[in-house]
Amino acid sequence: MQTVKHLPDLREAVDELRSSGPIAFVPTMGALHDGHLTLLREAREFAPNVVASIFVNPTQFGPNEDLDAYPRQLAEDQAKLEGEGVALLWAPGVEDMYPDGFATSISVAGVSEGLCGASRPGHFDGVATVVCKLFNQVRPDFAIFGEKDWQQLAVIRRMARDLDLTQPHADRIIGIPTVREADGLAMSSRNAYLSPEQRAAAATLNVAMHKAIEGIEAGGTVAPILADLEAALLQAGFASVDYASLADAESLELLDEAPKRPARLLVAARIGTTRLIDNMHVEGRDA
Repeated sequence: MQTVKHLPDLREAVDELRSSGPIAFVPTMGALHDGHLTLLREAREFAPNVVASIFVNPTQFGPNEDLDAYPRQLAEDQAKLEGEGVALLWAPGVEDMYPDGFATSISVAGVSEGLCGASRPGHFDGVATVVCKLFNQVRPDFAIFGEKDWQQLAVIRRMARDLDLTQPHADRIIGIPTVREADGLAMSSRNAYLSPEQRAAAATLNVAMHKAIEGIEAGGTVAPILADLEAALLQAGFASVDYASLADAESLELLDEAPKRPARLLVAARIGTTRLIDNMHVEGRDA
């Protein structure tokens, strides 16, 4: 596996790689876990050449978030990527991604404005901007993302459609189902922040979400079902619930009744100082 840290070297490496076939791209912020490795394995199903990136993007972190504490373990991550047969790692520094005088930002209206967008102002502007840059740098044929951050996936797909991106175009931005621990907790680099007691309590999130989905799909009234979900998390030891919402799967328009089209139940909640997110499919009545 080749590791490059500067853009001219990346362009040369990508050109050489492309001569042997299409490229599937897996962007990450490092601290790789089995969820990331699953994305890499899935990427090989779409293209023979897999490129990964590791970049902890400062523009998607708010002033009171965990940018400085976010785990950075490049040597360990390189070993994992090489073990998965990744051909090329793009590992730029902040100065490579945001050189002096950088003054451009991409804002995606609609899908970015509620849910995490409401509690993390500017977050999705940072996501859209860095992902657009990564797409332009790597020029992949396919891009692979986990569905754990469903809103992020929706923002990236909308950005690609609206800006007429061709490498990859929107239909080649692939979402892979969330990879979960044995107790159902979605895998996340932030799970490492949890104490043993918090980690045990965090499993309540999966249980409470499944119970809420059963109620919604059975035709129950949405508002009290979501209120019960929040209450279950707080009772289990979560410090707060940023949101527990039912939304249209594509537009992310919030729903107050059982959906007719495919929907997602989306939750963000804090346990200790750690913010966990999750989402799950909700079947539409007309499906």
